[in-house]
Amino acid sequence: MNGISSSAALQTWKLVIAYDGTDYKGWQVQPGERTIQGEVQSALGRIVGEAPLPQGSGRTDAGVHALAQVASFELATRIPEPNLLRALNGTLPPSIRILEARTVRSTFHARHSSHAKTYEYRIFRGACCPPFLARYVYASRWPMDLEAMNRAAQLFVGTRDFVSFAASDPDLNARTNAEQNNAPNITVKTIFSSLWSEEPSMEGPLLLYRVRGSGFLHHMVRNLVGTMLDVGRGRIAPEAIPEIIAARSRSAAGPTAPAHGLFLHSVEYGEDE
Repeated sequence: MNGISSSAALQTWKLVIAYDGTDYKGWQVQPGERTIQGEVQSALGRIVGEAPLPQGSGRTDAGVHALAQVASFELATRIPEPNLLRALNGTLPPSIRILEARTVRSTFHARHSSHAKTYEYRIFRGACCPPFLARYVYASRWPMDLEAMNRAAQLFVGTRDFVSFAASDPDLNARTNAEQNNAPNITVKTIFSSLWSEEPSMEGPLLLYRVRGSGFLHHMVRNLVGTMLDVGRGRIAPEAIPEIIAARSRSAAGPTAPAHGLFLHSVEYGEDE
């Protein structure tokens, strides 16, 4: 059967996925909308006759891209790893590519097993953004103080309550109950590194922000970027970042940067995955 057989025992699969998020309503499946999760689920259904909902390492928003999103799911069908990889890439639209498909230990979960994630935000600094690049960068010609932006970026490093940089999210409604039960605060995250850099490219100069952390809240990276862009323009002093964090209010921080400049760069797991 083309390398496919059935078995009652479930196998856990891990996918590494790259995608252009421009034409999708984000990762998470939504009724009547095209999503990355929905496309992968549909492709699995056409290939193996099972349609498990792939669990992603996180939910990228509408318009956000991924260089290496990770998803996990279970299948009863037995299919060689190269065959599933080839079949998925032959079934999915060209804007979604499977970079890796393999079976892993049964306890692996794309979100719960992750140790860290890295996001990258790209800003085009040239005089005229090429049309074939416009989907993947935020074009901004405002004068920027990169040194001030990096001073601000360093103030995010460490374990902080990042609620000032979180969009309104139903998940945050659990915050009150968590506090009442003395459970860990879900808006507290640890940032391991936070850095801006200038990068040359064939299309023109790029300003890149790369942040690595234990996890991120809804819109958190885009709100960090929007706040630091205000620092770069002189609207916010770098030294104001601790006050913004302490305010624990979204209105204290800067605007939300556009989605199309953001990439999920990578997700890290332990060696025993």
